[in-house]
Amino acid sequence: MTSRTPTSSRRSATAVALLTAFALMGTACTGGQASPSAAPSNGSTSQSASPTPSDTPTPIATASYKPADAKGRAQNVPLPVLPEAAKAKTKEGAIAFAKHWFNLLSYGYETGDLRPLNIVTSDSCEPCAKAKAVINAWNTEGRWLVGGLVTTPSVSTEFVQGADMTYQVAVQAHQTPLTYMRKDGSVARRGSQPDDTGNLLFITFAKGAWKLVDIGRIVG
Repeated sequence: MTSRTPTSSRRSATAVALLTAFALMGTACTGGQASPSAAPSNGSTSQSASPTPSDTPTPIATASYKPADAKGRAQNVPLPVLPEAAKAKTKEGAIAFAKHWFNLLSYGYETGDLRPLNIVTSDSCEPCAKAKAVINAWNTEGRWLVGGLVTTPSVSTEFVQGADMTYQVAVQAHQTPLTYMRKDGSVARRGSQPDDTGNLLFITFAKGAWKLVDIGRIVG
């Protein structure tokens, strides 16, 4: 099994997806009242009851996703949804949660919205705090980030609970280069392509949900 970083300083070593940033009912009623049908009845006519108009839903227009570029920040970025598997205290659940965590990190880089990530991340995670500080800084005063999308080519765990009640999940994370944009549209810095790095996530399951406690580089 991948060994755990023995000290907080080593555990909080740079993780590729964390520290490389040093960086959307209207409806339309169709149809109408039918023509009254007449039938003789003792020299008089009676009108048949009109059918109830039917409502035909109008297709809802979905705003298109647009990644960030030199002209502006990303638009209509879909919020990652927690997979059902990630709600269980199982090996599969731990793996699904680890992938979801990195999806939320990627969402943060694109949108500057870190609230979903904060919900599943412990305040004590120092590398996480550093990455979030960078994301926050570059999503204020009109600035934005281009790139930084995170994917997880490989995720694995032996699903053994440690003495501190955490489980270790090894994650290979890949992140696209980051470009730091100023308010006026000029480029402050262009980041290079970071190498894929093995990350070791320390996660815990409490109150029916997983949470990331810490993250570091795989050693040993």
